[in-house]
Amino acid sequence: MKLHILLFLSLLLVFILAIISLFTLIPLGKPSLTISEHHGQERSNLNLSFASTPTASPPTPQPVLTVEGPAPTIAASAAYLLDADTGHVLDDVNGEKPLPMASTTKIMTALIAIQTADLDQLVPIKQDAYDRAHNNGGSSANLVVGDQISLKDLLYGLLLPSGDDAAAAIADALGGTQAFVERMNLFAYRLHLFQTHYSTVDGLTNDEDHYSTAYDLVQLAQYAMSIPLFAQIVQTPEYTLATTAQHHSYTWVTTNTLLTTYPGMIGIKTGYTVKAGWCLVFSAKRADHMLIGAILDSSSESQRGREATILLNWGFSLPLLPPAS
Repeated sequence: MKLHILLFLSLLLVFILAIISLFTLIPLGKPSLTISEHHGQERSNLNLSFASTPTASPPTPQPVLTVEGPAPTIAASAAYLLDADTGHVLDDVNGEKPLPMASTTKIMTALIAIQTADLDQLVPIKQDAYDRAHNNGGSSANLVVGDQISLKDLLYGLLLPSGDDAAAAIADALGGTQAFVERMNLFAYRLHLFQTHYSTVDGLTNDEDHYSTAYDLVQLAQYAMSIPLFAQIVQTPEYTLATTAQHHSYTWVTTNTLLTTYPGMIGIKTGYTVKAGWCLVFSAKRADHMLIGAILDSSSESQRGREATILLNWGFSLPLLPPAS
């Protein structure tokens, strides 16, 4: 009996000691964090580390030519001026009004030829090309029937003296006039020139279905001036083609007198018919800025030049300010 009591007391003592040792292993004070509390603390520390990271400053916007005050008064039926570097419209006078555009048509004629044909191919000068210019009171590159001129050279005869004969010869060689005009209209659509339509390759027409807008012409000019050959041609004051076995000699002088009289002028195309009036698509560079503009239906050749000069001088004189947010 005594043996049993001693065994029981021994077990009880072992149990009491185990309980005491268990409590001595748990530290006093704040209890340990639970798993969820521990993760929350990690997230808090993580958030604090992100918050303390410095953020990059937004880039400083480049200043742009900014219109202040009224634009100059223009007597032409339509005018448009664009800062080609930023796409900022500086002046818009009836820019969306469809009007006849005369020989500024040849901007598109040249683009179709440059982008769809072999510039080295020889273009034969036929009687219909000669008649187109001389029987209709059009401008002429004085092409000689029977000559064969490379397409690249003929583009100078198209754009400098504004040869209607050159336009007709190019269209003849590249699928015929009707097919060529269809390509002009298709390309206008692809360029989103939705208020432009062509019925001829040279603009020598009274057709109501041949029209554009000052806005569309400036957009077309901006595209055209991005093509190196086109830009090279329209900023050439004079081009001489020496005699060869295939053709006579030619000297073509630009009809754009501002090219040699206005500092920084780099193109691009004149136009005139009785119906369209005096038209001009123009571009100039100054102080790392490129402006492109259009004037439709000015009252005279000299007035057209004065209005283009007024617009350019005004545009280049505008202050450079940060763009409005």
